[in-house]
Amino acid sequence: MPASPRLQARLLDLGLLLQRLMLMAVGVYHGGQKVLGLFDETPGVALGAGLGGIIGMLESKGAPMSTAAAWAAGLAEFVGGILIGVGLLTRVAAFFFAFTMYVGAFMVHWPNFGLPHKGMEYALTLAIMLTALVLIGPGRLSLDALLFGGRRVAPPAPRA
Repeated sequence: MPASPRLQARLLDLGLLLQRLMLMAVGVYHGGQKVLGLFDETPGVALGAGLGGIIGMLESKGAPMSTAAAWAAGLAEFVGGILIGVGLLTRVAAFFFAFTMYVGAFMVHWPNFGLPHKGMEYALTLAIMLTALVLIGPGRLSLDALLFGGRRVAPPAPRA
């Protein structure tokens, strides 16, 4: 027997909350490495080396305005991750976080795919998850829903 539309809607909201919380954890972790130099597990590696490490990596890739790009990436991840987690301005935050992940996937990690080869697998997975959040929205278990109401995403009604 299929789940009722009400149960499906609740499960969808719960699934979106879980997705948002994991994206928040990743964003705070990686953004904190970039902007604040937190979580330095591997000294000398760009991640965890703070802005200087990210700026140097971006300069080595030929990125224009490396300092501004490093700040933008770090803030998109750190602040965007927090906003996504609590579900506030979710679509906007997810858009900028996703853009950062697409740039990372295709500018930093391309043409390799797998993680053992420092490939784009992880960044691209995050980018796709964030893009889905932009398209779907945060669900009812969010500050966006509480403060702004708006549409809620409901699963399609079962056909008779």
